[in-house]
Amino acid sequence: MIHWITKTFEALTTQELYAVLRLRSEVFVVEQNCVFQDMDNADQLAVHIMGFDDELDNELVAYTRVFGPGIKFDMCSIGRVVTSPRARRSGFGKKLMEHSIAVVEERFGKVPIKIGAQQYLEKFYASLGFKQSSEMYLEDNIPHIEMIREV
Repeated sequence: MIHWITKTFEALTTQELYAVLRLRSEVFVVEQNCVFQDMDNADQLAVHIMGFDDELDNELVAYTRVFGPGIKFDMCSIGRVVTSPRARRSGFGKKLMEHSIAVVEERFGKVPIKIGAQQYLEKFYASLGFKQSSEMYLEDNIPHIEMIREV
């Protein structure tokens, strides 16, 4: 069973912040073999969505950060979408995105949402209503596309 916690940066405990940075590093740096500066001074402006798995000793297994319009893009956005390797193939990725979309709608209303998605995940995001809105570009040497979920 997964339980969701949504907090601003200031409200994160040191344990939660450590779990977030550890999961992001585990996947984005180590697993994807991509040396980049994950901490980009945007975390302080984000709303952090964390999914903890009760069956895995309350481990953080799913995470995103949400931004209001004008911070990352001209519209609301969801980023740093990550699920733990230990929790994959369980549907947590879809639940994470559905929950993140609900948080955007709760905080900002029913508004368009923009993401910068790794290109290989285009079908996954399309299943959630996102449509490609840019050509492919490289970010940290990984093919990405921008996608928008219209209202």
